Amino acid sequence: MKGIRAVLLASVVVAVSGSAFGQANNIKKLQDMKVTGAPLQLETVPQGGDYADQIRTNLQQVKLPPGFRIGLYAVVPDARHMAVGPSTGMVFVGTRKTQVWAVTDRNKDRVADEVKVFAPSVDLKVPNGVCFSKDGFLHVVEHNRLLVFPAAEFFYEGPDTAIGVVAETLIPAAEESFNHGARVCRVGPDNKLYVSLGQPFNVPPPEKATLYGEVGIGGIIRMARDGTGREVFARGIRNSVGIDFNPANGELWFTDNQVDGMGDDIPPGELNRITAAGQHFGFPWYGGGTVRTTEYKDSDPPADAVPPVVEMDAHAADLGLVFYSGKTFPEPYRGGVFSAQHGSWNRTTPVGARIMFTPVKPDGSAGETEVFADGWLADTGEYFGRPVDIAQLPDGSLLVSDDFAGAIYRIWHEG
Repeated sequence: MKGIRAVLLASVVVAVSGSAFGQANNIKKLQDMKVTGAPLQLETVPQGGDYADQIRTNLQQVKLPPGFRIGLYAVVPDARHMAVGPSTGMVFVGTRKTQVWAVTDRNKDRVADEVKVFAPSVDLKVPNGVCFSKDGFLHVVEHNRLLVFPAAEFFYEGPDTAIGVVAETLIPAAEESFNHGARVCRVGPDNKLYVSLGQPFNVPPPEKATLYGEVGIGGIIRMARDGTGREVFARGIRNSVGIDFNPANGELWFTDNQVDGMGDDIPPGELNRITAAGQHFGFPWYGGGTVRTTEYKDSDPPADAVPPVVEMDAHAADLGLVFYSGKTFPEPYRGGVFSAQHGSWNRTTPVGARIMFTPVKPDGSAGETEVFADGWLADTGEYFGRPVDIAQLPDGSLLVSDDFAGAIYRIWHEG
């Protein structure tokens, strides 16, 4: 661990320069409970008009099982991962840009009334991942930093908010990349923070193995909520952009995006289950499932590599997932996994842009996966939407984010 901290500390020295100094100055002011002087008028997103009407029209082509309905919950530009506040039910939405959005349903009609930027006095870089602790702390994981906003549900109305820095850097600055840098996070049943760290290559060169193994790049790390005790929880993961805990037994499940350029139908996407800390999930020896990569075909994979519990369609781009813990969906859906497929980019015939459902058996294993919602991908290959993440509202309905349409949808069951 000492070597890892030294590498990361060096990254901090490199990062704190130029505009980062002003950013750090604002964070220091907020930590001292001082105002930053940021404008009190916050950027808001219009929720009506032709744009919203057209999205509602497009949703008419989405197919769901009998009894389920879908509607527009909010217009949210670049909407990525979502976190639902435990006190208010308001939704915080990350992006791969510079904003986190605060989405509020003030009259509780299950349609958002207001969408506005959250904490604009803090400069953010790819704040894709957002997650709440049960006691109301919002964590925001950027490309290379992890922040915490205590009482975000009550400070969101103004530009300044209480803030803490959990981790000044997550990876060495020299390893930052435009590729696979959208992080996600969860607070586990052990009250620790879990963060996925996608590696930047399609298949990484062998000379990166030692560094990546030490830092946890191409894996999932965990740490105490104050940032101490960082460790690598799981390895052998190409780029996970979806993690969640099974509330029945506390096991962490995650999706993984697999190697590109191997053909239309291989390798499969993955839904994985971690049953013990320290497990290895096969990458880069396996490009997905049990399909070997060309680059590592002459070396032996880890003997204890864990295969996925579900193999998804190749290149469907499996992203966010959530265990359903509500009571308003029919019994077969309770305790199961809903996961989002963003849709392929390098496949002759596109696939994805849909919501999948995987039942979970009493022993914690996966049942047979099925398509739950689709219709965002036309027969012509044109995308009308690209689902990213799924979250559950207090009433048991589901939210689906879409960074292509810039929207969040709500799915509920009538009955």
